[in-house]
Amino acid sequence: MYSIALVEDEEVFRKQLQAYLSQFAKENALEIRVSVFTDGDEILENYRSEFDIILMDIQMRFVDGMTAAEKIRAVDQNVSIIFITSSPQYAIRGYTVGALDYILKPVSYYSFSQTMLRACRQRQAQKEHFLLVDVRNGRRRIAVSDIRFIEVINHDLIVHTKDEDIEAKGTIRQMCEELEGEHFFLCNKSYLVNLAFVDGLENNDIRIGRDIIQVSRSKKKSLLETLAAYYTTLGR
Repeated sequence: MYSIALVEDEEVFRKQLQAYLSQFAKENALEIRVSVFTDGDEILENYRSEFDIILMDIQMRFVDGMTAAEKIRAVDQNVSIIFITSSPQYAIRGYTVGALDYILKPVSYYSFSQTMLRACRQRQAQKEHFLLVDVRNGRRRIAVSDIRFIEVINHDLIVHTKDEDIEAKGTIRQMCEELEGEHFFLCNKSYLVNLAFVDGLENNDIRIGRDIIQVSRSKKKSLLETLAAYYTTLGR
């Protein structure tokens, strides 16, 4: 599933791009969810890091696409931004906000589909290293490499990262499935730890910084084997 934001103030282009998105999804057997905004101020209102791709017109009435992109980049470094414009000189500025590409109006389906294909491939590669979680007011995208450990408290999840603790909805079982193939270990029914952050073992406990996490007795042998295999991959 790809979550796409379409930001375009001209109705004729909105309808055209919506039709292009439907055609693109059908041709490539992709699931997409499209959120439509009619100006830059609309997407900025209560913006959260929930989109994979933003298709954004540059010249809009209230908040232009470049200003909107700058504000979005301040809170979301990962979303792929594609500008749509009739003026190439504006598009050049797009690279200052890390735009993936730009599409010139009038938009041909071929150029649109090629740019979207590249964006989807980029997002798929990034998704392999990000965890998308449900939070109180939307969704958050978290870099897997930043997660220290995940715990369950009162049926809610707390994702402990290097910089913050994020309250999320879900179950530890879901997190195990989402992080399958990554270097995580389920110490007990309430704690899933990133082996990269394990500082030491003390009896039946794992130490991650100042945090001490208990390991179930039945899992200790498996933990030692998993840690040994992990350190082997690192060449230790």
